Amino acid sequence: MRILPLLCALLLLMFQAAAGLSRIRASPQDCERRGGFCSHKSCPPGIGRVGICSEQDFCCRSRWYP
Repeated sequence: MRILPLLCALLLLMFQAAAGLSRIRASPQDCERRGGFCSHKSCPPGIGRVGICSEQDFCCRSRWYP
């Protein structure tokens, strides 16, 4: 019975990690429509990552975008 709490904790950690991987994959046009831009490998400082344009490009947008 001691393994049950460990199993529950492991499942909880797996679900939390999976939620972080569910970024929206979109085309560069979709990114621009949402008020963002595609950036290679990382977003500039002060700009948040809001999606994925391709395997190495991220959709970035200002955190103050309405």
